Amino acid sequence: MTRPNGGDLLVETLRGLGVDTVFGIVSVHNLPLVEAVDRDLRFVPVRHEAAAVNAADGYARATGRLGCALTSTGTGAGNAAGSLIESLSSGTPVLHVTGQIDSAYLGSGRGFIHETKDQLGMLRAVSAHAVTVTDAESAGDLLRDAAARALTAPHGPVSVEWPIDLQFAPQRLTGTPVPPPAAPALPDAALLDEAAALLSAARRPLLWAGGGANTARPEVAALLDALNAGLVTSNSGRGAVPESDERVLGNYATAPAGRALLAEADVLLTIGTHFRSNETADYALELPATHLQIDLDPAAPGRVYPATVALHGDASAVLAALLGRVTSGSTEKSWPGRVREASTAARAAQRHAIGPQAAINDAIRDACPPGSVIARDVTIPSSTWGNRLLEITDPATNVFPRGGGIGQGLAMGIGAALGRPGTPTVVIAGDGGLAVHLGELLTLAQEKPDLTLLVFNDGGYGVLRNMQDNHFPRRSGVDLATPDFALLAAATGLPYARIAAEADAGPVIKEATTTPGPTLVEIDLTALGPMNTPFTPPVKLPAATDTRAEGGNPS
Repeated sequence: MTRPNGGDLLVETLRGLGVDTVFGIVSVHNLPLVEAVDRDLRFVPVRHEAAAVNAADGYARATGRLGCALTSTGTGAGNAAGSLIESLSSGTPVLHVTGQIDSAYLGSGRGFIHETKDQLGMLRAVSAHAVTVTDAESAGDLLRDAAARALTAPHGPVSVEWPIDLQFAPQRLTGTPVPPPAAPALPDAALLDEAAALLSAARRPLLWAGGGANTARPEVAALLDALNAGLVTSNSGRGAVPESDERVLGNYATAPAGRALLAEADVLLTIGTHFRSNETADYALELPATHLQIDLDPAAPGRVYPATVALHGDASAVLAALLGRVTSGSTEKSWPGRVREASTAARAAQRHAIGPQAAINDAIRDACPPGSVIARDVTIPSSTWGNRLLEITDPATNVFPRGGGIGQGLAMGIGAALGRPGTPTVVIAGDGGLAVHLGELLTLAQEKPDLTLLVFNDGGYGVLRNMQDNHFPRRSGVDLATPDFALLAAATGLPYARIAAEADAGPVIKEATTTPGPTLVEIDLTALGPMNTPFTPPVKLPAATDTRAEGGNPS
């Protein structure tokens, strides 16, 4: 029998955390790790290191467990950097283990194969924490500490660079568990009393759920009941309370109906939200004067909007403490009806704006059970109805790039689908975003998850095209060559279907989601027809003016 090495240590650590799937690319500088994972767990050989981290990220979001990605050193680790930024932005627990050259040559600058200058510094810049294995004896403690850091709220990716000689070095497996995270302290009792008094006296209360509310779903629902309140969400907080609930306005804060509801509310309690610029109209969105803010980050309250009462702590614990203090009965009887009215109006307005794409939205929700992951790349369908109208009932199914980077959706969907076998996953992508990581179609074909890939084909970067058409005299870099998706699917061994009319949406998506394995569905936007209201993102262009009259609008 061979003695255990670093790969066996990694497997032992992951098994103790319930992790059964790891994503990565094999290299001469991570062979022991890949070999052990492939032998004892499931190793998914993606085609790009960025996709490894994205897939681990999607797996973590869909399962609630740690995601794990393996990459090579140097260029391989650098390729993963952009996706680590996404995990950092979203606060996803990801363990990124990357190879490193032999420890004897580390930092010598000799140009050793796969060596790069200050790899650890690069990883520290894009990770919540990064560390180097410096000797075999401390590898186990270091690896367990890295996993614990990733799993400690507010979470984030932790990178471990592991010299190849120390990966091969013998290890003693001890079965030592990863230490559980310590529970954060509750806010001062006087602050809780003050917040509870304001909530109890509210006539028109609203809650705003961000991503931090997703671990406090029972408490959020109970507070809605206690206060007879309405619920606004950020994109990340969707599903904290199922969007089928009539009290949920959802991710429509900046819609006219959402703005009007916020203007009428007299108290707003926000729970774990970043108030991202694209969800607050570049911070121009007005909130009620009485604003209570719960956040695990002590620097968050008041950072974007003034906080009347700042409550630092875990959302579940803080909400439970508030529930023990609030009294009900002050809410205006007409307020729940007003919330329902705003919710209905916001959704109706968007259905009209997206025109024929409403049929796609309805077909996805009709075909997929509530536990289906809906993974969305950055594309017009996602930025309009996918992030708002497409009903979400569980935050674990709400997978999207929170940092806004294009091209990450397919790999995130693959990771989520493999984390939830037996439940169909849908990925919404554009032709431009899909092209960023086209190679992951081969991963999809090889691993065969129950995943339906919906490719919205408009021949380029539609979001930026609309911006240029609105503000500039000509288009630049937005019209792209698009493959024949039927031939592309055939070349990669994927079943193919096409939607060219609203009537196609229901039967095509139903068949794709109920057929085992993956299917590529092309949505021909030229044939389907335009939205009633062209989408431009809520991004200000300070130096841009509408110069179409000077140069003419492109045809």
